[in-house]
Amino acid sequence: MTDLHLDLLIVGLTAVTIVTRSLFMIVGDRLLLPRRLQQGLRHAPVCALVALIVPQVLTSGADLDLSPLNPRLAAALVAATIMHYRRDMLSAMCAGMMVLFALRWLV
Repeated sequence: MTDLHLDLLIVGLTAVTIVTRSLFMIVGDRLLLPRRLQQGLRHAPVCALVALIVPQVLTSGADLDLSPLNPRLAAALVAATIMHYRRDMLSAMCAGMMVLFALRWLV
């Protein structure tokens, strides 16, 4: 890839990013999204977070690791359980990290 191709690629990606991120600010209230689409977009942040976290929790290297000795899986289950019952993010994070560190130290 030549320097010119790389420069054109960077300019093109920058333009696409600016247009897609500023589209709703430019169009504003003139564009009304259907109600079902608005409801679906409410779940987008959770879906993105799950898409980032689940592969890290369930894999070890390139292999699927569902064993009870997987420290990330155990820590995620503990954190999810605490979050479900207590609804306290700090407690869930602390408990999950303690389980992760303890299992990594033991295994």
